[in-house]
Amino acid sequence: MNRKNFLINSAAGATALVIDPFKTIAGSVNDIEPYKLDIVKQFVIAGHGKPDEVKQMLEDYPNLLYCRYDWGNGDFEEAIEGAGHVGNKEIARYLIEKGARPNIFVLTMLGEIQIVKAILEKYPSLLNAKGAHGLTLLHHAKAGGESSNELLSFFEEKGLKEMQIKIK
Repeated sequence: MNRKNFLINSAAGATALVIDPFKTIAGSVNDIEPYKLDIVKQFVIAGHGKPDEVKQMLEDYPNLLYCRYDWGNGDFEEAIEGAGHVGNKEIARYLIEKGARPNIFVLTMLGEIQIVKAILEKYPSLLNAKGAHGLTLLHHAKAGGESSNELLSFFEEKGLKEMQIKIK
């Protein structure tokens, strides 16, 4: 492609983005109907301890895997996070296997010591982060049981005392 064609094509592409910045190769984001909130809420609740319901709902609505429910005031939660803070490893692992995005809280509950420590080494302020419902890494380490004991001790050595930080 010569310089002239490059500039013409670049200008056309930039104009298209100004006209509809949400246009994608697969179509417009606006063409997709969002899941109803009650379905998302049901899935997040199921993520805490209903593996059969989680599996059935994912079969019916595959993208629930990526949905979050807002319990109010920015207290967002995904099904995998519900599994994380109640210590449900079966559901957490199933959701990860299906493509869910685990966060540091879920990884703590699962006892992923090397990964969690590496994240905290790079981003030490995350030691005081709060997950869904304001639950801390300390809470998730306790929820993880024996496999998370090393992380539990690590967090306590770092001075983490709070199990939950109030969401304001």
